[in-house]
Amino acid sequence: MSLNRKGRAALVFALVAVVAMAFRVSWNALRDIANAIGADHTAATLYPFVVDGLMALALVATLVLAGNDRKFALRVLGTYTGASLVLNYVHGLVPALHGATVDWGRLADWDPANWALVLLATSLPVGSIYFGSDLVAKVLHHQPAPTTAPIPAPLANVEESTETTRKRSTADLPESTPEPITPPAVVNLVRMPDPVPVGFLKSTLPLKPVPAIGSTPLTPIGSTPQRTVAATSVRPRAATGRVPTVARSPQPRRTEVELLDAARTATANLPDAKVTAEGIRRAIHTSPANARKLRDTLLAERAGTTVGTP
Repeated sequence: MSLNRKGRAALVFALVAVVAMAFRVSWNALRDIANAIGADHTAATLYPFVVDGLMALALVATLVLAGNDRKFALRVLGTYTGASLVLNYVHGLVPALHGATVDWGRLADWDPANWALVLLATSLPVGSIYFGSDLVAKVLHHQPAPTTAPIPAPLANVEESTETTRKRSTADLPESTPEPITPPAVVNLVRMPDPVPVGFLKSTLPLKPVPAIGSTPLTPIGSTPQRTVAATSVRPRAATGRVPTVARSPQPRRTEVELLDAARTATANLPDAKVTAEGIRRAIHTSPANARKLRDTLLAERAGTTVGTP
């Protein structure tokens, strides 16, 4: 159950109050540590803000950033929290640091421990400058992910029910008896007889009788076709007689003399310049070779020379 606006405001106010009191307790110890490492009065007063203030900044950065930037802010927060804890612990162990006015002194009787503590206390302000600047830059350049509009309740229920139905396993679905597989009906396609060529047959050859459509058995596709033997005529067929007119050649073959006479008639009124092979070919309807021979013969006759006829 989410808190309402008043509850959230009260929670934030309580958190701010706790952090402020904790800062006041830590501020006293960190101020005395700063005086012990040689800081003046103003620097010692601001020293707790350097350490605990960066902790607060890192905490805010973890709430804003995401991914690797958020991990970096958590590391900074953990490091400065540990450093503040160590300095507060040292302040509790050394009674000389509890005076009203602490002068420069040692943080530990053992020299290596004193050197390490002085290095830690003096490096925290420098680290605050570096890490604080980096965190602020990351927060300013951070782009929040786009938020999608919430789906209305009726549509959300519909999508949830649809997805649940789709994700059901095969074992949960009701089983049904598979329907028997019915083989497709085989259509018996028959083989039609070969077409009979139509044409004019010579009178000397007997005509092959064409069987009737009903008398030829139909052979299904896939089976071995039976060879059909032509029926033998009992008596030879008589001659058909004269060839029909449509079967004759449109123009009988003319002899060389007939072609020459036709060419003379066609070119009788033409001068020698217009007696050409193409004109003779078109006038008497003959081949180009015959037309050239006829042209040469006609021109030779007109010139008085003798040329062999075509």
